[in-house]
Parts: sequence; structure tokens; C-alpha cells
Amino acid sequence: MGLFKLEHSKLAYVTDFALYSLTVLGLLAYLIAFVPSGCELPVFGLVFLGLVGWTVIEYILHRFVLHGLRPFNRWHAEHHQRPTALICAPTILSASLIVILIFMPALFATDVLRASALTLGVMTGYLSYAVTHHAIHHWRSDSAWLKQRKRWHALHHHVNQPGYYGVTSGFWDYLLASKHHAKKPIQRTKQLTP
Repeated sequence: MGLFKLEHSKLAYVTDFALYSLTVLGLLAYLIAFVPSGCELPVFGLVFLGLVGWTVIEYILHRFVLHGLRPFNRWHAEHHQRPTALICAPTILSASLIVILIFMPALFATDVLRASALTLGVMTGYLSYAVTHHAIHHWRSDSAWLKQRKRWHALHHHVNQPGYYGVTSGFWDYLLASKHHAKKPIQRTKQLTP
């Protein structure tokens, strides 16, 4: 199995969720154990900032990288053609980007505790995105929130105009006017699992 393979085996796909879950739990345990008394609010504020920051990252990556830059747009088109295939960013790529673009700059700007807090927020956001995206394509649920996310994502996959880039949230689509009302009927290439 190649480290940069886009379509994962079931084992590699599940391992991605497990590794991110363990990392999130490890960072959380680290913060709980080492945040000095009286510094909890600012440190956990950085976790929240990282979580909110993830929504911006998710939107930018999906709109401008996965739908704009080669070879990423070609890879993402494969997901659009086969939405239930186990296609996702290789763990080594996503983890490396989080370390290089989030943790290291935060470490240089602050300290290991604050860098870990910001990274925890971003990684929690990424894990939430990964679970939500998987659920959209593979789970049946009575959850109103998940049904709404499924409908939103179905519009992204099947409407003949760009938009609906947010997976975990539609906030940035609304704010940046990339949410469109379908004027044409939805054309489905493949049915999403309800």
C-alpha cells in the first residue's frame, strides 16, 4: 500500500480515524495534565480558536484547492464520480500539513502548550469533518443535523453550479455567497445513501 494512495483499503481508512482520535485524546490529556492553574480559559480558548479555524480551512481547501488546483481537483473529481469509495487524503499528507502549517508556526510564535491547544482545535475540527463526511456518504440516520448535512452535500455533488463547499458547516458558504439555490432540478449521477 502506497503512503500517498487516495483510495484506501478498509483497514487504512479506519486507521486514519483511529490515529486522529488517539492524537486528539492525547493532546487533550496533555493539556489537562499540564495547563497551569489559572490559565485554563486562555489555553482552551486557543482550542476553540483552532476549532473555528478549521471551518475556514475546510472551506478554503474544498473551494479553492479541491475544486481549483491540479492535481487536487482531479483527485477530488474522482470522489465526485464515486462518492461511496473510500477516497480521502492520505494520513501522512494531512498529518504532515497540520504539523507544518499549524503546530510549528504556533510553536515558534508561542510555546508547546499553546501550540498544542491550537493544534488540538484544528485536529478536532478535521476529525469532525472526516466523521461527518463519512457519515454523509455511508450512514443512515434519523438525526436532523446529519440529514441537513447530507442534503447540503448532495447539492454540492449534484447541482450544475459550484457551491455548498462546507461539509461540517454552511456558515462560510452563506457568508461568502457560495451557497446557491438550485434553479435546475438536481441531476444525480449516483444516489447517496439516505
